[in-house]
Amino acid sequence: MPGLNGEPEEAHRMGIDEAFDALQKSVDEDIKKTRLARGRRDLFKEALLKEPDVLETFGSGSLSRSTQLKPIHDVDIVVVYDPDEHPEWGSSGPSAEEALEHIRSQVNRLLSQSKGTHATVVRHTLLRNHAVKCFLDDPDDPEAFTVDVMAALRQPDNSLLIPEQLSARWVPANPEYLINMVAEHQRDWSYFRPLVRLLKQWRLDVQVEGRIKSLVMEVLALQCLPASGNRCQGLKTFFTAAATRVNEGVWDPAGLCGEIQPDLDREGLSAAFAEAADLADQACTAAAEGDTDEALRLWQEIFGEDFPAPAAAPKSTALIGAPALISPRPIKDAPQG
Repeated sequence: MPGLNGEPEEAHRMGIDEAFDALQKSVDEDIKKTRLARGRRDLFKEALLKEPDVLETFGSGSLSRSTQLKPIHDVDIVVVYDPDEHPEWGSSGPSAEEALEHIRSQVNRLLSQSKGTHATVVRHTLLRNHAVKCFLDDPDDPEAFTVDVMAALRQPDNSLLIPEQLSARWVPANPEYLINMVAEHQRDWSYFRPLVRLLKQWRLDVQVEGRIKSLVMEVLALQCLPASGNRCQGLKTFFTAAATRVNEGVWDPAGLCGEIQPDLDREGLSAAFAEAADLADQACTAAAEGDTDEALRLWQEIFGEDFPAPAAAPKSTALIGAPALISPRPIKDAPQG
């Protein structure tokens, strides 16, 4: 079907596709920096896997799901220990903190900058609630690269128990469930992961009370993005569905860790989704009618200045010096009730 000025519709679609490609490029991390982050993560995995009490190591977090935003300042790994080597682990009490201290001791022996036997990369370590944060840069640098290392015990149902220092307990978790869900959606629809990254970026400019966790957007994307179609229709579908879905709260998809962000401003985020859904609907309509420029401007209204779009045409003005033409206001036959 021809578009405006007799141009084929394909030309207009390519214009919108190219604009989305440009936006994607502005959101995605440079591939060299991504490889560097993966290399640092893998260094920890390799070192700890050689320990006699470790059964397996794997990456978790957004980098393992390829849904990370730039800049990449931290990566996460899980170290699964042999329960026979630590029979006291997994029970409430001091073992939660002891497990974290055990990791810190192993990391320092294997990877510390001064005496690491595997590599010399770790400058400082801190115990956090669930993991040991390992600084590869100056800890005072706000952009210091860190590796979060978490201890775990594998359970019969393949889920994990992880230490929680503040409560002195071991709590259930299943990060691999989310990793597998994202990979499955990506196999069905190649736009999935890139659009998750766009939506994570979009949330940063949303006017809500407090912040929106990136995991909230990722789980909503799993629930509300389709598994086929183009990016425009996919985003329109997402915003429309998410405007309602978010009111139910966003919960751990594995059903183990409860609500992801109990203090989320659901009402504010729902309103933002609804507004974006309306603009996306207008953009899709404009594109279908061959008005690519208007479609691009509407998508830019959603995603900001990083989405390329032509400037709006200047409004026509009255001729200078010409007398104003005064005419009676037209009367319309409008219903009043």
